[in-house]
Amino acid sequence: MRRERTLLVALLLSLWAPFVTGLAVLLSQSTTQLADFVRRSVELVALAVSWAVFRSLRRRPYLSRERAAKLEAFAARGVAVALTVSGVVTLLLVADRLRAFAPGGDVRLGLLIALLGLVTNTVFWRRYAGMARELADTIIDAQRRLYRAKVAVDACVITALATVLIVPGHPVTRIVDLAGSVAVALYLLTTAFRTGRAITDPSVGSATAPDATMTGRVDPPPRARIGRRS
Repeated sequence: MRRERTLLVALLLSLWAPFVTGLAVLLSQSTTQLADFVRRSVELVALAVSWAVFRSLRRRPYLSRERAAKLEAFAARGVAVALTVSGVVTLLLVADRLRAFAPGGDVRLGLLIALLGLVTNTVFWRRYAGMARELADTIIDAQRRLYRAKVAVDACVITALATVLIVPGHPVTRIVDLAGSVAVALYLLTTAFRTGRAITDPSVGSATAPDATMTGRVDPPPRARIGRRS
């Protein structure tokens, strides 16, 4: 129940992010912030899929282990796809703006959103990491990787937007903004690759015990054979 509730809270807290970030994009001209808007929008879909699959599995305990594993892998792949799409779109934005682009505008709203996101995502990252250590779970482990990536991305976004706010119009601002976008894209793609690899080989980079089961579906232990002593 705690895991499902955490997934739902994370989803609800993420609902506002794409809309507010989109407004912040209209107020500024930051490539990093535009990339952040794309990332948050795609990740929202992945969070919704993960929560829906997890909820479905809890309410259908009669499913076979094979079927449950397929649904869990589907949700985890959704996270990997979201990370990949975000990374690719970010690189395309950077390539498009390498020609002639000077970041500017009002980035205060975007900076505030990134700061709040950093705090919130750090809390969820640590919570999912703790859950993953307690019991192996494909969906929870994918969320752990996703929120770890979100924390790193928020840090890059804060650095880029803070530079635009402090030294607007300075040549270094454009470099930091574009470099921040590239760093975001590379981290997203790397995390997507590791998440996808972990689906096919759970022992790769997993923070969970290898003999634990997924989504809390624990098989009952075999009954001990009780015999009379001779």
